[in-house]
Amino acid sequence: MNMSRTRDTRERLVVIGGDAAGMSAASQARRLKGPDELEIVAFERGHFTSYSACGIPYWVGGEVTGPDQLIARTPEEHRARDIDLRMRTEVMEIDVDRQRVRARDLESGAESWTSYDKLVIATGARPIRPDLPGVDAPGVHGVQTLDDGQALIDTLAHTRGRTAVVVGAGYIGVEMAEALINRGYEVTVVNRGTEPMSTLDPDMGRLVHEAMEGLGITMVDDAAVTKVLTGEDGRVRAVATENAEYPADVVVLGIGVRPETTLARAAGLPLGSHGGLLTDLAMRVRGHENIWAGGDCVEVLDLVSGQERHIALGTHANKHGQVIGTGVGGGYATFPGVVGTAVSKVCDLEIARTGLREKDARRVGLQFVSVTIESTSRAGYYPGASPMTVKMLAERRTGRLLGVQIVGREGAGKRVDIAAVALTAGMTVEQMTALDLGYAPPFSPVWDPVLVAARKAAVKVRAS
Repeated sequence: MNMSRTRDTRERLVVIGGDAAGMSAASQARRLKGPDELEIVAFERGHFTSYSACGIPYWVGGEVTGPDQLIARTPEEHRARDIDLRMRTEVMEIDVDRQRVRARDLESGAESWTSYDKLVIATGARPIRPDLPGVDAPGVHGVQTLDDGQALIDTLAHTRGRTAVVVGAGYIGVEMAEALINRGYEVTVVNRGTEPMSTLDPDMGRLVHEAMEGLGITMVDDAAVTKVLTGEDGRVRAVATENAEYPADVVVLGIGVRPETTLARAAGLPLGSHGGLLTDLAMRVRGHENIWAGGDCVEVLDLVSGQERHIALGTHANKHGQVIGTGVGGGYATFPGVVGTAVSKVCDLEIARTGLREKDARRVGLQFVSVTIESTSRAGYYPGASPMTVKMLAERRTGRLLGVQIVGREGAGKRVDIAAVALTAGMTVEQMTALDLGYAPPFSPVWDPVLVAARKAAVKVRAS
């Protein structure tokens, strides 16, 4: 091994991870400091940089024609901005005391140490892969990176059969089930929970369940996979639970993700209860002035509950990167926290949530009221009006908004943004009823569905 360090007057920033958080940080730092002041070296173990992992299900399903459409900035574009981006290179060790990282070229196997003055850890998340017999068989896929998406597409292109099993019914599982239906597969979703979308309360998850069955997806709830069965060729042929077997020519693991903090843990950096790195508001790793972290490998403050959470979303990762790059470049910026907003869809069914579910509120000791209303996306008499269900939680006595869940057709999902702003501002449901929202029959009833729920919640709070 050798020390690759040429000392000059410049500082060196090392970035581990070439996707949203890492390259946003590198790019922002470069905007603030030129190459004569700051040398930037970035390591990425995959084949792609700065891409939308959220778009992978739509690539698999055919709505997006290829990976190039999901890439915001190529390695060549980053290098043109004087960022020394080393692809197919995996960091194997962080030496905090000596301020250096050990990296391996995955093509040649060569290893070397690179010193840093400032370090950004943006190692992302990894798909949860349960420790089950047969789970590593050919034809079983986790989907987190573009490389994962390409591997799944290659499997689908060379698989003769047309049956698929998706394990898990969270955002990834639901979106991958839709993608496989769009490719003409017979799809079964095996879900450990009582209803799909555990990020929703079960009564709202039930609406998603009914919609998925309406698409021809076989839903198996309250069931845990016990093994993956393989054929004589070693490839997957079925998924087994305690009570049944489900044929599968391909299996997609949609169980969720965990922070990829193997390097950080080995280096002795502080981790939270969810396994993610802990940072301050400026995204500095706690206790380390020259190390920052962002994206799916960190835990963030939930502004509603006041507790740390792990939420793997590209929106957060890009914001983290901007904050980190500003700090590295000598400026000041903070990331105050999140309210847990997310949207998804199953064909034309839109699913959205923000804030706390009922069990979240109970876990942190909040007393609350909840209301559920039925409304429409447009004025009821206007063509194309579709039904929408809105559930709202408010704190008992104070009336502070705690959470909103929405399930409906076109025009439903993005209404959750109204609630996200209200949560961030700490508004009460009474205050929400006075919000001056846009109205015209093609866009909304006179009382927007979110405000209808707020009115009903305000009445319930006053009576509590």
